[in-house]
Amino acid sequence: MKVLIVDDSSAMRMIVRRTLREAGYGNLEVLQAGDGNEALAAIHKDPPDLIFSDWNMPNKSGIELLEALNEEGCKIPFGFVTTESSAEMRARAAQTGAKFLITKPFTAEIFAKVLDAFLKKG
Repeated sequence: MKVLIVDDSSAMRMIVRRTLREAGYGNLEVLQAGDGNEALAAIHKDPPDLIFSDWNMPNKSGIELLEALNEEGCKIPFGFVTTESSAEMRARAAQTGAKFLITKPFTAEIFAKVLDAFLKKG
């Protein structure tokens, strides 16, 4: 399986990747993008099986990326890994089609609990 991690912080992309391994998902092929525009290009070139995105990024935010994918009819499962956790933002994420919202800071246990429905461990 292939996942795309979208975050403007390279350190955070590495943390998400490490947390995936710690949660038992070490078999994944991991793609990375630094903002929504890079992610959109990567998705068009080589579609992943799951997308993890930060909410706040320059150029194209995570919610703008999800909206763009919806407009294209893209059905790749999409979730947020973000500091944003207000009820309003959670509601907007769900209404836009996000499958999950994991708030920072997070643990491998949280990843495993949320992602078991989407990913195979290995």
